[in-house]
Amino acid sequence: MSSVLTIKRLAEYVGVTVRAVRHYHQTGLLPEPERDASGYRRYPAQAVVDLIRIRTLTAAGVPLTRVHELMRATPQEFATAIAEIDEGLTRQIEELRQRKAGVAALQAGDRMFLPAEITGYLDQLRALGVSERGVRFERDGWILLAAGYPDQALEWIAQKRDQLADPDFRQFYLTYDQAHDWSPADPRLDGLADVMAARLRREEAQTVHEVLSADEQSLLGEHVRDHSPAWIRLAELVRQRTTS
Repeated sequence: MSSVLTIKRLAEYVGVTVRAVRHYHQTGLLPEPERDASGYRRYPAQAVVDLIRIRTLTAAGVPLTRVHELMRATPQEFATAIAEIDEGLTRQIEELRQRKAGVAALQAGDRMFLPAEITGYLDQLRALGVSERGVRFERDGWILLAAGYPDQALEWIAQKRDQLADPDFRQFYLTYDQAHDWSPADPRLDGLADVMAARLRREEAQTVHEVLSADEQSLLGEHVRDHSPAWIRLAELVRQRTTS
């Protein structure tokens, strides 16, 4: 190696790019040497040492702002700073591990958001033949309920699973699911409204609706208003039958 190097030879010797050397000049990490009579930068041996230290620190993941500090640190300051950087990297690794676990949990689908009792109920609906749209509506509603009322939600889902054991309820549920796509003028809505009103009269303890605020009930019913004119009409018919 000659006593002084051009920027190209310096970069090649250390194993970095000329662009990187220029960047280190711009950030103040590597002092820019004087130019010779021909206008070329000429780097002494100290520049090689400094550049190797910069390359080693950056390759270890040390931020450039800390590299600048470490290049001028005493041995004790250097050791303390490296320990702090190591602790920071350990925290980042743990955060990444948790994020990776979260991504892996996404493969569990509904089970990531809901207790097993509720996802089991959703599986029952699928097995019954309820549309994926209907299952999605149920799932989103239960996510809201489980978040706000985790203990009561388990009691409510137990009641729903008991209902699902009743063949009449299963038939009613399937018909209600299918009615989503009916015309709001479909005459079958009157018969379905009769069945729904009768069920509401028999089930006096509507515990879910007794606990929920008006705003929460509005949130739960939002998908009905947004997606199905037939369900909106059905709700009106049921109100007429239960308030008269």
